[in-house]
Amino acid sequence: MNLAEKNPERAVPSLFLPVLHTVLFLGPLMQLAMDCPWSFTDGMRVAFDPWFWMLCLSDMRWLRNQVVAPLTEELVFRACMLPMLVPCAGPSTAIFTCPLFFGVAHFHHVIELLRFRQGTLSGIFLSAGHLMGPVLCHSFCNYMGFPAISTALEHPHRLTVLSSYLLGVVLFLLFLFPFTDPSYYGLPTPVCTLASFPSALCLS
Repeated sequence: MNLAEKNPERAVPSLFLPVLHTVLFLGPLMQLAMDCPWSFTDGMRVAFDPWFWMLCLSDMRWLRNQVVAPLTEELVFRACMLPMLVPCAGPSTAIFTCPLFFGVAHFHHVIELLRFRQGTLSGIFLSAGHLMGPVLCHSFCNYMGFPAISTALEHPHRLTVLSSYLLGVVLFLLFLFPFTDPSYYGLPTPVCTLASFPSALCLS
């Protein structure tokens, strides 16, 4: 039984507070908004169009990147691996060790581009005790890809785009510790109960 089942009132913060960490992608989102020919209302219309989602669900590549990969990888690298690492190494070490396994499994990608993000998702899972927050973040990150800094440097509105990149990083760092505070999600979280010694990551 996961934390949300034991404490239904914690389900909402467990699902949505971790997604606020995607503010790290503020720069790419700003760049996408500037370059997109659609208006905001056009985008909302498409987002609520059932035919659009039927088209997505019929695309095997979309299903792999947005649904299957985030769910299965979070199950393996978060829900299964962290409970094994925490009793042996403690929560802090486990957060930084887990992404190394993820990196080896994704060696065909650039490991350095993925390691920091994966460490953040491990911290979210330890704090929230719920897998759906990391799954939603993972799916969003897969959709956005790694930020194209070189494209941002050549953008006609370079100053605005680069300022958005910087603001995204600053907001991410400001949100990181408050939104991974276990007190938001109920104490103790399931994985933290496996730790053989106390850790600040598991205490409010």
